[in-house]
Amino acid sequence: MITSQDVHAAATRIAGKVIRTPVVHSDAISRITGADVWLKLDTLQVTGAFKERGAANRLALLSAEERAAGVVAMSAGNHAQAVARHAALLGIRAVIVMPAFTPSTKVTRTARWGAEVVLHGTTLAEAAAHAHNLADDQGLVFVHPYDDDAVIAGQGTLALELIEDVPELDTLAIPVGGGGLVAGAALAAQGAGRPIVTYGVEVESYAAMAQELAGAPVSVGGATVAEGIAVRDIGRKPLEIVRQLVKQVLTVPERAIESAIALLAEEAKIVAEGAGATGVAALLTYPELFRGRKVGVPVCGANIDNRALANVLQRVMVRDGRLMRLILDIPDRPGVLGEISTRIGAAGANIIEVSHHRLFTSPSVQAARLEVMFEARDATHSDAVVAALQEHYAVTRL
Repeated sequence: MITSQDVHAAATRIAGKVIRTPVVHSDAISRITGADVWLKLDTLQVTGAFKERGAANRLALLSAEERAAGVVAMSAGNHAQAVARHAALLGIRAVIVMPAFTPSTKVTRTARWGAEVVLHGTTLAEAAAHAHNLADDQGLVFVHPYDDDAVIAGQGTLALELIEDVPELDTLAIPVGGGGLVAGAALAAQGAGRPIVTYGVEVESYAAMAQELAGAPVSVGGATVAEGIAVRDIGRKPLEIVRQLVKQVLTVPERAIESAIALLAEEAKIVAEGAGATGVAALLTYPELFRGRKVGVPVCGANIDNRALANVLQRVMVRDGRLMRLILDIPDRPGVLGEISTRIGAAGANIIEVSHHRLFTSPSVQAARLEVMFEARDATHSDAVVAALQEHYAVTRL
């Protein structure tokens, strides 16, 4: 098993090739969670994610013969761009196999670095098998996204920098996909010279690491905004390190990750993808574990689709009561719409959307049904707006 010394060696090796990203204290998240929270912003890497660290270290260790042959990797996201970028910087041929369903933006960004992108298969497993076949047929070096000692050591440099920049840290909350980042972080924590507790964090629908540690059958699947950690087959090397050095792998619900994305965007002014926000989701889900502790959390990826980000923010606003949708049964006479908009405005809310129905849903030809969506400050304010409307109309919340 590799050690913390390998992480230190990786840090020296990749210095100048990846950004030493800043660590910021988050007053807002600290107040909400009761912990003293420090965020490591690997969203600021050139490709927008921490994966550059492992790729840079792995490629730097290639022999002259391996560099001449080139590399192949399988990924639907951040690892693909990381390998493509650092291969380009070294002048190495890179072949990236991506599943056919990979969003075109990720394909374009990967190809932009000069990589040869091959779309193959409908699953990550099929893409991985094809990548291994290409490695065998063409003599390419397969660069695994997480089950590789050099990749693990490279990812661990994130936690190493975090620990160096905030000497008082006593806890780490690290997202878990295949396990490379949490394994590297645990090694960095072990070599810190002081007690630092490392927690891993998975989304509930893809809790493969937690299931493996518990000796349970791996059962994962379903849609998740944290697609970057939606992994079934975790790495054997990371698993062994996690068994020895990680205190616990926590699981968080999908809603907590959405709340963490919104919290980072609204309060910390940081854009994070689902996987990148999972560490913050752990603080929201398990406040009793982290309260009073000095916690380092990597925000390890920013590559979220704009539409997905907008949807998440609106979904959280609905849950928080800041967006409210109502149905009002109203008399079908001139001026009623104006009355309703005036009452909502007078209550201090902002109308977002209105839909007026006469033919299909109204209870009478003398009545109409109005659907209204409005924005309020918070749930209490929404309740006040609804109460003001209920004094004059039949109101149903949706």
